This record gives sequence, structure tokens and C-alpha cells, in this order.
Amino acid sequence: MAEERIGVYVCMCGTNIAKVVDVDSVAEEMKDLQGVAIARTYKYMCSNPGQQMIADDIKEHGLTRVVVSACSPRMHENTFRKTLERVGVNPYMLEMANIREHCSWIHEDAPAATAKAKDLVRGAVQRVKYHEALDSRSVPMCPATLVLGGGIAGLTTALELADSGQQVYLVERAERLGGNVARVDLTAPYLDSARDILKDRIARVMRHQNVRVLLQSELLELKGFIGNFKPKVGTPGGEEELEVGSVVVCTGYKEFDAGRIKPYGYGALPDVITSFELEAMLRKGNVVTKSGKRPRYVTILHCVGSRNPEYHGYCSRVCCMTGLKYANEIKSAIPEAYVSDLYIDMHAFGKGCEEFYKKTAEDTHSMFLMYAKGQHPSICLAGPNDDASMIISLKEQLSGEDLEIPSDLVVLLVGMEAREDADKVGRLVNISRDKDGWFIESHPKLDPVATTTDGIFIAGACSSPKDIPDSVAQARAAVARILARISQGKIAVDAVYSEVEDKFCSGCRICNTVCPYGAIEYDAEKKKSLINSAVCKACGCCVVACPSGAIKARHFTDEQVYAQIEALL
Repeated sequence: MAEERIGVYVCMCGTNIAKVVDVDSVAEEMKDLQGVAIARTYKYMCSNPGQQMIADDIKEHGLTRVVVSACSPRMHENTFRKTLERVGVNPYMLEMANIREHCSWIHEDAPAATAKAKDLVRGAVQRVKYHEALDSRSVPMCPATLVLGGGIAGLTTALELADSGQQVYLVERAERLGGNVARVDLTAPYLDSARDILKDRIARVMRHQNVRVLLQSELLELKGFIGNFKPKVGTPGGEEELEVGSVVVCTGYKEFDAGRIKPYGYGALPDVITSFELEAMLRKGNVVTKSGKRPRYVTILHCVGSRNPEYHGYCSRVCCMTGLKYANEIKSAIPEAYVSDLYIDMHAFGKGCEEFYKKTAEDTHSMFLMYAKGQHPSICLAGPNDDASMIISLKEQLSGEDLEIPSDLVVLLVGMEAREDADKVGRLVNISRDKDGWFIESHPKLDPVATTTDGIFIAGACSSPKDIPDSVAQARAAVARILARISQGKIAVDAVYSEVEDKFCSGCRICNTVCPYGAIEYDAEKKKSLINSAVCKACGCCVVACPSGAIKARHFTDEQVYAQIEALL
């Protein structure tokens, strides 16, 4: 092996790494390793000055390979690869050592953490010596897009793409567009009409020459890879295969089943209703009890199914403002009604929401009562001499008193949860879900609309509870990502993927069954397996599963891994 000139860069990450790991000591020790031409520390290697330092050193010292000791490669590996590429070094001549998540964040013993960091960096130095210059390829990009779901996020996605001159296929399972927003009367905090928000968008989508709407349809199968997907869609008229370059999942959410919380009596007490049942009344302009009477006492109960470890620990985000909206609508419909809001915490975080909270309290004279998380108020029928038909018992947190609240109508603000078909959809488009069933983003902060499967995007409340503005913003962000790729006309394929050596392949097809990305196919004529490099994510499952050792992972060769292990030991 020719003598290499390696640059080693140890990041302090502010104090994230430096407060536990002695980064100067790590850099000093690396200077003595064979092939290391320079070793430095810097406060933030990922910053522009940090990247420029690496670029300048490559030019000045003739560096051929680089090791960056910092955070997870998932965070900034592409950042540093681009730095190398910018100054003429193959981007795969880079290796990262994770001394933040693997050292400083999990150890309190500074000497031990520093020793571990040195081992990890030493392993990275030895590994990078065996890195090979890899070249990326490109494939044509089909400009059409498949959008799954016709709610506010799906409609926004379709319109933005179509107005940009791109073909869109909008697939909706229901017989009409609009999703959950179509079930709403007014929206908080400005009490705008949900119908008006949807009416224009639906009309534009239905008449747009670049949008083909497929109602009462669903995705049956998705083959291919980014830029070249072939979805099979089922309709009343049969099955149809389309050609698209990207897929945006906007399948939304379903409301929590209020019947699961027995103390609330939903399903047993006739005048305990859900928020969507109240919406139906409001849309008809007739808020009444089951007996047809105007309720004198109305109770709005927050966090039904949300912020409770027994059901869902997360906040559904829209319920607080929805409750305030109901207080305004109920007082408008029934001025003599007394409205009570029973809440765990009042979250008024959005634009105009804090003002809406204050104005609602002043205008409606609602009574706000706080109950403890996990301690459900209980609802029962009232006695014959009571003023209302039901009594709600709760431990009020601010006063510390046990209270009984009269109520003729109880509105349960049911939270959002993942749809029951989310698992099926996730498998079809090859994206993962979290413990609560929501689709997982590529990165929750840095890449919130992409997924780990290239070309598959998510928008709206299919990834977490969201309000309308956030759903619209996420949809437009996904559109921006798609249009950027369409404008290039082709898709760069990562040079890191697995390859099958035909002469060693026995055709056992074990690799076909273990590949989580569907990247491996079987050639029945040759009786050999082959890997589609555009789909492969170099996860390595096929490499370790192959009984004959016929599969090689580029950038994760045996020589590279063995060198790293030997340096660690």
C-alpha cells in the first residue's frame, strides 16, 4: 500500500465533547500514527471555518485521506464528504469516529472516555487507509409524483407540484377529498371557515390539467427506486400501473376511540359526545342534547387519549385551541349556556393562540378547571333534583378541592393517533414507524419531510400530530425537495452499495428474503441473485446472510473492517 497522508480532526462540539473528552490529548496521540500528516482540534468542525480548515490543510499538506472525530456520521458525514469533494479529493476517502454519542454523552469518567475516544479514532485512522475512491452514478428522474391522501397536506402537495408544471397522481381512499379538515366547522384561532379553506383547493385540484384524482383508490404495490417508481393503484375500474419519480405520503390520522376511557361513559351516556360529533352539530347549526333540548351546562374535556401513558403519552397539539373554539361557538349558538373547560395544561403556543385564549376567557366567561395528568374526571348521571343531566367529579389541581360540575352536554376532545392502516402503507412504501405508529422522518430536525427511503416523503399528520399551518408548511417543504430533484433531470446514486460476485453465488436466494429495501432480485435464467444499486442502502444484511460469501459491500470491505478491529484491540 502506498504511503498515505492522513489528516485527523478532533471536534470539541462546543462543550458537548470537550467537557468530558480531552480532545487535545486525542489529537496529540494521533500525530504519532503511521500515515498521519496532521492532527488538529477545533471548537466546531462542522462550521464553515471548520470545513475551511480541512480544505486548506488538504491543499497545503497534500492530504489524501481525512478522519473527522466528532458526532454521529448520520449528522454530518455528507457535510465533510462535500468538503473533500470541493477540493478535489474523492469524498469516500473520509472516515468519521463518533466520540460524542459513543464517548462524551454516555460516560462521566473523563480519563476512561478519553481513552475510548483514542481507540475509536485510532481505529478510524487504520480503516481509512483501506478506503477506495468510489464514483457515484446517476439515473434519469421521472418528473411525475404520486400523492397518497387527499387531506389538506395532500391537496397542498398536489397543487404546488401541478402549478409548477408537473404531473401529479392524487390517490384518496374515500369518495371525496378533504380528509379530517372536511369534518370541521371553524378553525382556531381566527375562527375561519374550514369549508372555505378546502373549497378552493378541492376545486382547483379537480380541474387542474396536471392533476389526476383517483378517488376510492389505494396503493397496492410500489416497485422501483427514487426517480423511477412504478406504483400499482387499485380503483373500482381495476388496477393500474403508473410511473413516478417521487411519492409523498399524506395519509393523515384517526381520532382516538373515546370509549376506551370508561370513566367518561362514552357510548353509555347519550350526551357524552366527541369533538367530531360536536363539529357535525355545529355544521348543521343545531347544538342539542339527544333529547332535542338546548344544553344549559356544557363541559369541554381536554386531553382525551393524549398526555396519558396508559394511552398516548404525547400531546395532540390541536385540542386546547379546539376547546377554546368550541367555547366561542357554543356561546354564539346558546348565549345562556355555561361553559366549563377541564384541562391538564393549556397550550397556546401558535401564532395568535395566546391572544385567542385570553379573549375567549373574557368573552365567554368559561370556567377553566385543571385536573391532574392520569387522574380522569368521572362522569355519571345526575339525580332527579339536580339542575343538569350529568355530574362530573374531579380533583381540581389549582384549588386542591374535590369538585362536582353539572353538565347537560360533555364534549370529549379526542386526540390524534396513527391510522390503523399505517403499518400496511409503511410496508408498501418501505418507511418505518415509531413506537406510537407514526411514520419516521429521515431526521426530526434537519430532514423532517424525507424518509430513510430516497424519493419517499411524508407530510401532514401521518408523522405526528399537527395543525393545519404545520401540515401545509411540511407539504410545501416536500414539494421544494421534489422540484429541486426534478430540475436536475437525474438522480445521483450513492456509490456505497452491495454487489454480488456471480462466480460465488449459489442462487440460494437467502439475500432476497433478508433485504429490508427490496433491492435484491433473482435472475431465474442465470439462477443468480442481483442487487439494484439504486435501491441498496448498504445496510449489510445480505453480506452477513450470504452462506457462500458471494456479496461484497462497497466501503465496508473485509479489509476495512478488519483493520479497524485490529486497531481497536
